[in-house]
Amino acid sequence: MNKRIGDAFLEGTKYRNLEPSDQKQGVAQPPLHSLLRDGRRITLPSPQALDLGSMGLREAMETRRSFRDYAEVPLALEELSFLLWCSQGVKPESTDEFTLRTVPSAGARHAFETLLLVNRVDGLEPGLYQYDAAVHELIQWESPPGIAEQLTAGCLNQPIVRNSAVTFIWVAERYRMAWRYGERGLRYLFLDAGHSCQNLYLAAESIAAGACAIGAFTDDQLNQLLGLDGTDRFVVYLAGVGKRGS
Repeated sequence: MNKRIGDAFLEGTKYRNLEPSDQKQGVAQPPLHSLLRDGRRITLPSPQALDLGSMGLREAMETRRSFRDYAEVPLALEELSFLLWCSQGVKPESTDEFTLRTVPSAGARHAFETLLLVNRVDGLEPGLYQYDAAVHELIQWESPPGIAEQLTAGCLNQPIVRNSAVTFIWVAERYRMAWRYGERGLRYLFLDAGHSCQNLYLAAESIAAGACAIGAFTDDQLNQLLGLDGTDRFVVYLAGVGKRGS
């Protein structure tokens, strides 16, 4: 078959009758990274300089499970840097046209921005941050009082959110994916979220921490708290991380 897989797929499925994607119509692609708010920037330790996560992959996969009981011990900034790089880190081979990351993504679109609710991380004030994967930095947001409790309420009062050292919040940039895949791109967002969360689980396991994914939350409540419109930008998935409790 000489046809590209994407073209053959469109011809052979119900999606053949859809309007051509914006990419097919020659529309310029949206930005590869989105800064959702301004704020103070914090340089993270370089992933290449970190001596963490020496556990073998097989052992990490065999011992991995969801941890909900976190110790009061904070994460080190180096550990948070490692977790961010493992779950959304940008590889050096990336260009201005596309990014290659530590997780797979449909068409290398990587349509997520990572937000963090920091509760206990050495060197960071509690509150909200965005991970700028392009330069491996954090952007500190101005957080309203009681944000941890508000986000916990938005997650149906699951204590994981406020008891974790840090809760990862993956925000979808819908059009970054839809630009190439149109309507079908929506399902790819949810598949890609699983890739990031699985990497987070394994990375956490390798540094004697634990993670627990969160899929039960009130969409409108979380999107409103984070200033997202719920249509083009919206929360897809969360995960709490912390050192293992007893």
